[in-house]
Amino acid sequence: MACKLATLATLGALVLIAGAPSTVAQPLDLGAPDLVLVNGKVLTLDEQSSVTEAIAVRDGRILATGTSASIRSLAGARTQVLDVSGKTVVPGLIDTHAHFKAAGLADYVVNMSRAKTVADALEAIKTFAVKKKPGEWIVGGAWHPPSQLAEKRYLTRQEIDSVAPDNPVYLRTVGHFSMANTKALEIVGVDKTTADPSGGSFERDSTGDLTGVLVETAIDRVEKAVPPWTEEDEIRQFMIAEGALNSFGITSAVEGATEARDVRILQKIAASGKATLRTGLMFRPEPPADLSSWEAVMSGNGASSGFGDDWVRFAGIKIFYDGGMTLKTALMRDVYPDSHDNYHGVAQQTPERLTKLVSICNRFGWRVGVHVVGDLGIDQVLDAFEAVDKEKSIRDRRFVLIHASLIRPEQMERARKLGVRVDFQNVFMWDKAATVERFLGRPTADRAVPTKTLIATMGLDSLGAGTDFPVNPINPFLNMYIMVTRKDPKGSVYGSSEAISREQALRLYTSAASRYTFDEGRKGTIQSGKLADFAVLSADYLAVPEEQIKDIKTDITIVGGRVVFQR
Repeated sequence: MACKLATLATLGALVLIAGAPSTVAQPLDLGAPDLVLVNGKVLTLDEQSSVTEAIAVRDGRILATGTSASIRSLAGARTQVLDVSGKTVVPGLIDTHAHFKAAGLADYVVNMSRAKTVADALEAIKTFAVKKKPGEWIVGGAWHPPSQLAEKRYLTRQEIDSVAPDNPVYLRTVGHFSMANTKALEIVGVDKTTADPSGGSFERDSTGDLTGVLVETAIDRVEKAVPPWTEEDEIRQFMIAEGALNSFGITSAVEGATEARDVRILQKIAASGKATLRTGLMFRPEPPADLSSWEAVMSGNGASSGFGDDWVRFAGIKIFYDGGMTLKTALMRDVYPDSHDNYHGVAQQTPERLTKLVSICNRFGWRVGVHVVGDLGIDQVLDAFEAVDKEKSIRDRRFVLIHASLIRPEQMERARKLGVRVDFQNVFMWDKAATVERFLGRPTADRAVPTKTLIATMGLDSLGAGTDFPVNPINPFLNMYIMVTRKDPKGSVYGSSEAISREQALRLYTSAASRYTFDEGRKGTIQSGKLADFAVLSADYLAVPEEQIKDIKTDITIVGGRVVFQR
């Protein structure tokens, strides 16, 4: 691969200093880089997949790339020189779907991620409860009991009561199921006589008594009762989270379902100059009671998708449609294999209502991303997109199918014709592939997240990869490992024909991912003029044995020309 040196203008000029002897020219740092990185294996990921050695940075942007000698020659007296001793350098990684605030919540919520049994989970709650006064809320961090616990089930309210009898307890999972104990249900006025809300349910046992499990829209009843964090708490949480993502080489993320208060906090962090992560916001308004309320939110103060800057920008509106393949709630064309009641999954609203919501967003210039997983759900979301496209074209707007884990080839073609993106998460198949197989059967598990077919049908630039953290690990190299190998932790391979190349996987995190926020001209590759976001890796991503891809670490992360993480 050819090494390339960007064209430089007026760099290194000698300027006469007033009062100095006319025969002596003194070099000034005018135009010199702030930072030069040398002696690297720099994967630029430009159109030619060029590999070079060095990068010069000035004012937060890439000034030039080239050989170490040519770039080092640009350095001035104040230039920081970073010698990476032959290590691989990649563009800053972009997670196109994460709920990254969760990475900053360790001091605020019960960590359920290490629980392997019901007993482990209850012990974690009991230990956390000791630090709380009676009556104070206890909240759990995201986890996935059906795949995580040996018992393959959720906790009951009675079990939670046994370890935290004096506190209301609310345990989030992955956004479609939650658990609450008796005190929490009492606070919000839910008992066994309470009717289920549309699109959700308060789970009951065989006697009709509440189990404490909240399904889909029933979650809101308890979620809204949990006291919000203080602004100081939230600033700290987000800043810890940004640093955590930086430690994996992640320099940008699409925040998958942003609430209004999170927008304000992220703006404050950016305005303070302390942000280290560029954030695209998929704004999730409170579910409206009526369409006029939804229209009022969309018209708002005149903002629309793209409003913001390089640090915080509205990427679009997030709408939920179905559930998940790991939750047995994805909306499927076929009946679930073990169903005895013609069960196809869960839709959180009717197709007609979805179309109306998307139509209003489109009318006011908002791009829409819809959470949809099952193939029947994807049919209905694409129907909505096609309907609103007839009202006002969406073809250059990059509407998004978020997840689309069980998309079929003919649906990919429909999406391609509309200019719709698919942003998926292969990492769902890391520790949850066996759960997908149990709920939907092996053939469906093998065709889940059909990455190679998506690339062949839609083109790499219409796709992006993320993690849905904290549902799944944030580690991008684990995600890329799964894309390349299709393996789970036990070495079982699911859908080997859908494996892709290492470069394709890396581009799904960089050049292709940048297109989610229309930033392909600003980031995603290492080229002159683009934002100086890149990561130095512990190993050669393109050359290490396949099994070692998941073990790659980030040694240095640079955002806007500033070192924000160094191992």
